[in-house]
Amino acid sequence: MVPDSGTDFQRLAPYVLGRARRGVVGSSRYAQRLRTAVLEAARDADRRPVLISGEPGLEKDNLAALIHFGSGERRRLLLRLDTADLQGSGRQLLDHLGENSLLVSGIDRMEPLLQQRLVALARGQEPGFQGRVMFTSESPVPCLDAIVIPIRVPPLRVRRSDLGDWLRYQLRLQSTNRGWSRAPQLPDSIVRRLQNHDFPNNIRELEQLVDRALRQAHQDSQVGQTSAAAPPTVLPEAVFWTNQRERRLRFDLWRWKPQLREWMRSPSLWNGLLFGLVSWLFVAANLALWLGPQNRAENPVLILFWAWWWPLILLTYPLVGRLWCAVCPFMVWGEIAQRLTPWRKRVWPHGDSDRWAAPLLAAGFAAILVWEEVWNLEDTAWLSSCLLLLITAGAVLGSLVFEKRFWCRHLCPVGGMNGLFAKLSILELRAEAGTCGGSCSSYACFKGGPADGEGLASQGCPLGTHPAHLSDNRNCVLCLTCAQACPNRSVQLRLRPPAADLQPRMQPPDGERGLILVLAGGICLHHWQRLLGWLPLTPDSLQEGALLPRLSIAVLALALPAMAGLWLDRRWLYAGLPLLWSLLLARHLPLGMGEGGTLLPEGWPQWQADPHVIGFAQTLVVVIGWAGAVALSQRLMRSFDRNWRIGMAGLLLISVGGRWLVAH
Repeated sequence: MVPDSGTDFQRLAPYVLGRARRGVVGSSRYAQRLRTAVLEAARDADRRPVLISGEPGLEKDNLAALIHFGSGERRRLLLRLDTADLQGSGRQLLDHLGENSLLVSGIDRMEPLLQQRLVALARGQEPGFQGRVMFTSESPVPCLDAIVIPIRVPPLRVRRSDLGDWLRYQLRLQSTNRGWSRAPQLPDSIVRRLQNHDFPNNIRELEQLVDRALRQAHQDSQVGQTSAAAPPTVLPEAVFWTNQRERRLRFDLWRWKPQLREWMRSPSLWNGLLFGLVSWLFVAANLALWLGPQNRAENPVLILFWAWWWPLILLTYPLVGRLWCAVCPFMVWGEIAQRLTPWRKRVWPHGDSDRWAAPLLAAGFAAILVWEEVWNLEDTAWLSSCLLLLITAGAVLGSLVFEKRFWCRHLCPVGGMNGLFAKLSILELRAEAGTCGGSCSSYACFKGGPADGEGLASQGCPLGTHPAHLSDNRNCVLCLTCAQACPNRSVQLRLRPPAADLQPRMQPPDGERGLILVLAGGICLHHWQRLLGWLPLTPDSLQEGALLPRLSIAVLALALPAMAGLWLDRRWLYAGLPLLWSLLLARHLPLGMGEGGTLLPEGWPQWQADPHVIGFAQTLVVVIGWAGAVALSQRLMRSFDRNWRIGMAGLLLISVGGRWLVAH
């Protein structure tokens, strides 16, 4: 249907929108929902107004055309007007619409008075207009909420599984327009690579990408001149390139050494290490602690535990993060118990378990620190074994009740410390979100499942996290289960700058602050005599005398950092994490460097570092921790105002005081 007069037709002709260019491409759930929404809007018997919203470059005008030409008004004109068309005298166009449909593009950018008239037009309150109104917008338009059928168009970055369909559709369309005899083939490897690009300009950017690729391929090999009988051309990866956003510094170890990936993801390696070696070494170590000599000078296993294991695990945090948890004997026996019991394990509790589990974890670590100092675990073999067996009992009980590693994820005190300091690591395990979202439908790395291609059968991530969704290293134990299960080589083992997890917009669990303060309190507790020895009624030792005074002094020393730390901004606590790590390492260095070389029996070679060497090593470690805290504070605070300078002075004071406190 055309306007009643030739004058009106001439006036409206430049704004007539022709037929839709294409339908909704893709088969993802997003594409299916969008297709259904367009169909329902087209069939709406009341001809209600429609608001199509979404980011730039999503062909919202084309969707409006699909609605119009799929409706009962398809024989009438569809007129498209935008902000420029409706400025000044252009508003008179609204008086000549008649029964034609109107598409208003970019209503969110129009002035309020014009928006009000368009809302009245959509409500049918303008005399002389009986057509249907549709709007497009890039942002919410509250004045339309009550009267429109809303259709939200998802961007390409959340429809990554549709990217292959879009690329092949554009190749067929553009190669024909360019005179190619046959559309070229697109390798799946190109699709997977492009699925890692976010396409900020969406379909518009994708069209430009394909156009650039076809022009480059045509110039390189004149493939467009091949005959129809020739096999279709396969486009090379080199012709598909994007304007990549600035990437953070990362180095993929497995891309550098592919054979390293195959070796590290081997199930036989992990099964042999965990169940064939670690599990039985743990049994032997506990037997030696119970049946052997009870003091550290005569029991090599006790030396291994306190002079080797504790210093080394602290030393490795900045290098390999939470790797110790991958070979942890506590959870090895938890998994053995889980596999041997026939009953079905419960799914983890829903909701934010960290809200209640993180305080329990911090309290558990505090109890261990008090137990260690008051009952002298460092020099008592059977009590050290009790500590190991108690943590193992928690892992076993958690594995008998819940699936996977609930204990490791939420309640293990050692695992909580490992996860906290793993944020400082230069190593990370992550997956490419684009490949996971676009090429994977099984999510075996997260859920577990049978073998798929080169992906191996697995039980899924033991900590219940997807490698593409990790925001930091806290919930990754580097067990490589996800790398074993992934059929698309999406999982990457990468080097990165230190403490890359600690960013201004990070969202760590609230309870983690308590663990930081407990670890700082552990240093005060170990050196309680220097801090609290001047108080009246102070016991001579925390291992002798009445229990209540000893416990009181231990709790007071442990609570010293919390008295000030609870009032600090969370960012300052995390800025001080490198310094806390260095003070903990400096606290354990005298044991490691002084007794680590006395492991062999008497008569064998022995080694002990000179006290001056130990003191120098402690000072060096604290200086490194202070420098890391200063650099990290600059990143987290993003300012150099008076508060930042006060914080720097506080870090320096803590460093000097901490060095004095842990002095050998």
